[in-house]
Amino acid sequence: MDFEPLIELTRNGVQECVHMGAVAVTDTEGRVLAQAGNPHWLCFTRSTLKAMQALPLVQSGGVAHFGFTLPELALMCASHNGEDMHVEQVSSILRKSGSKTRQMRCGCHVPYRFTFFDRPVPEGLVYDERHHNCSGKHSGFLAYCVQHGWPTDTYTEVDHPLQRHIRQAVAHLAGLGEQELALGIDGCSAPNYAMPLSRLARSYARLAQPESDGLYGQSLQQLGEAMRTHPELVSGTDRNDADFMRAGRGDWVTKVGADGVQVVASRARGQALAIKIMDGNKTALFAAAVEALDQLGWLDDAQRAALAPWRAQVLLNVAGTPVGERRSVFRLRTGQGA
Repeated sequence: MDFEPLIELTRNGVQECVHMGAVAVTDTEGRVLAQAGNPHWLCFTRSTLKAMQALPLVQSGGVAHFGFTLPELALMCASHNGEDMHVEQVSSILRKSGSKTRQMRCGCHVPYRFTFFDRPVPEGLVYDERHHNCSGKHSGFLAYCVQHGWPTDTYTEVDHPLQRHIRQAVAHLAGLGEQELALGIDGCSAPNYAMPLSRLARSYARLAQPESDGLYGQSLQQLGEAMRTHPELVSGTDRNDADFMRAGRGDWVTKVGADGVQVVASRARGQALAIKIMDGNKTALFAAAVEALDQLGWLDDAQRAALAPWRAQVLLNVAGTPVGERRSVFRLRTGQGA
């Protein structure tokens, strides 16, 4: 099977839910070092792709051309909350490239700082495309088009020069031919790609250890540094990516994607963990990711404590009464070529 049970929920000792998934741990060459389920399962990358989608801009000298800062680069890799600190960075990126908010083709949604936490939306709240969780990526897209004099009204089209260059970068990092990338359209209207889970891990191992990539190494270094230095901009207050990268103490680069995808990469190890939960459940995804990191020996006691809120745990109802348990039920198979 492509998937195996990763997280189980019980109530009074009776199994109630099982979340199936797959895990791949690889080095910078894509060698599978540990796995659960099929490490080569074809998986859409969703927002884990964002750092790779920023590569053409950085690689072409766009950072120096526009004077972009590390916080702005972090925002280009973000799935953010739409907090003031995020909107300020997006506004700055747009201003530096001479672009306008309405040129971003991501659309507009209620900021994640409300919807992600099921918080009520204040009456009269005003928001626009800058508050979209993908607005950093799209503001970077516009900057790349401005830099090269390309059309800005069609930049999400698959055959646009921007998207062709992104596809080349994605395929290179994954170690695949462009024709091996399965095309889809993401929630923000930009092209997205599916690849084997192990190839997604390979891409992030190179992002974390950029000297392993002779072509994009310098650009990967800038993007990885931006994400590690400004984790709060990559996601936001009380969000997973920020907490994980803080727990990593400057060693980890981590990114979550919609519908149950997460990658955690270690610079010191030159390795990355990629995980997919079949039903897309975020809580199960985070619990399985922490368990996998612990099984790999990446966590010390302080890191276990820091990530405990994201891990399998006792289930409480709204009155605070324990009613069940969420627990991990998998063991990684390790060894070269696992």
